[in-house]
Amino acid sequence: MGRALVVAVIVFGLWTAWAGNAAASDPVDGDWLIVHLGAEPGTLNPITATDAYAGRVNDYIYESLLRRDPKTLELVPVLAESWDISEDRLTYTFHLRKDVRWQDGTPFTARDVLYSFERINDPAVDAAHLRNYYRDIEKLDVLDDYTLRYRYRMPYFRALEFCGGIPIVPAHLFKAGDDFNQHSIGRNPLGTGPYRFVRWDTGKEIVLERNEAYWGTKPRIKRIVFKIITDNTVALHVLKKGGLDLMSLRPIQWVKQTGSARFQERFQKLKYYLPSYTYIGWNQRKPYFDDRRVRQAMTLLLDREMILQRLLFGLGTVVSGTFYVNSPEYNKAVTPYPYDPDRARALLKEAGWEDHDGDGILDRNGIPFRFEFLISAGSLFAEQLATILQQNLKNVGIVVTIRKLEWAVFIQRIQSHDFDACTLGWSLGWETDPYQLWHSSQADKGSNFVGFQNAEADRLIEEARREFDPVKRRALYHRFHEILHEEQPYTFLFTLEAMVAVDRRFENVNVYPMGLEPREWWVPLEKQRYH
Repeated sequence: MGRALVVAVIVFGLWTAWAGNAAASDPVDGDWLIVHLGAEPGTLNPITATDAYAGRVNDYIYESLLRRDPKTLELVPVLAESWDISEDRLTYTFHLRKDVRWQDGTPFTARDVLYSFERINDPAVDAAHLRNYYRDIEKLDVLDDYTLRYRYRMPYFRALEFCGGIPIVPAHLFKAGDDFNQHSIGRNPLGTGPYRFVRWDTGKEIVLERNEAYWGTKPRIKRIVFKIITDNTVALHVLKKGGLDLMSLRPIQWVKQTGSARFQERFQKLKYYLPSYTYIGWNQRKPYFDDRRVRQAMTLLLDREMILQRLLFGLGTVVSGTFYVNSPEYNKAVTPYPYDPDRARALLKEAGWEDHDGDGILDRNGIPFRFEFLISAGSLFAEQLATILQQNLKNVGIVVTIRKLEWAVFIQRIQSHDFDACTLGWSLGWETDPYQLWHSSQADKGSNFVGFQNAEADRLIEEARREFDPVKRRALYHRFHEILHEEQPYTFLFTLEAMVAVDRRFENVNVYPMGLEPREWWVPLEKQRYH
């Protein structure tokens, strides 16, 4: 996953095109967009940020050398005018625009890219989630202020996307000796993008305004306000009262709470798929989950189809692996484990977990099978899922304690490996490289926080990185998918449809392969609400 971002129960899958309401008149400037943000970002430093909430905000502030076109999925120029790739696919030369300035007026140059590259590769910087994608770059040379050249040690099939999509910070804001991880840019971001940072009121909102000196085509919307509301029920109430313009809906909200004629008059409801999935992660450093038979048993004890139908109204698909279910990388021959408590009991017994002392709780080597299940306090679905799991495991003699934590604390516990089990989701890139999540080298400080280690999996992941033939690469990934299924480091849950509500005053609202593109939206003068 290109930028693999931790997400609390964000739900997506395959996209379907949807054309928004036709423009009633010519586009005009003005109005604000008030967006729901389900949790507070840990930081807005684009190099150290790992969560989807920071990504949503930073996407308007920061830019890179290139990006994926949301409509075509092709890589297109942004801060780079063009690039050259050597025949051996080891050298990538970028020619930068000369008319770009940071939002404080300082010119953007190749030295900003070099500084950002050096910070990503600095072991003292909290960027392990990015570092693995740049590990095979031998050198980055600045040829002049507007030309730079990456040199790879070995070919990598996603090299252009990563060296061109590198997160870039303004080098002139950093002084020698600064603690990059704690730098003030994390709370006061400064980019080159179409919106500039105004303020961050902790627990309340993050405000951006249009960058009037933007080098590119300026968006029509003058201000974007991200309202931080951790309770989705409260957020829907605020939306209905007119305090939000855009929010993601939970399945029950989509099906049961937004179907009135009045709601439909005021809001468009859009449903589409994007690459992602949710999961339960089992920390293999813990004695409960160091045996794959136990992890398989955990999956067999969860009736995922029932949960999908009853709690999520069938708005998705049960998945069996880490690849996007509607992509060719996903091995459809690997079917999800069924709900089978009897088989789970047999596997637990094989692994040595029995009630040896007659207290009703399974134990092994004198250790009772009781563990803590971490969930994010803002996710009602995670709470429902945890409660079902708790009851199912109680039936076989396993005690589960559910611990709800605020997002920032929750993520800190996960990243420091201070957990037994947790539930989360991953948003995926459009081309897949599972290295960040699953290679054993990423188990210490990377995103492989469940501690999965498998020599064959490592070999397949490494080989796939050097394979430019998509058919051959898929064959490697299909075998890797089989290994994940056997090992069950996660109980893979669902790829769900993204469901959103958008105020109908916005024109040019379209769903593209990569989802919504609010920077294209505008509001007719007579419908504008904020000035």
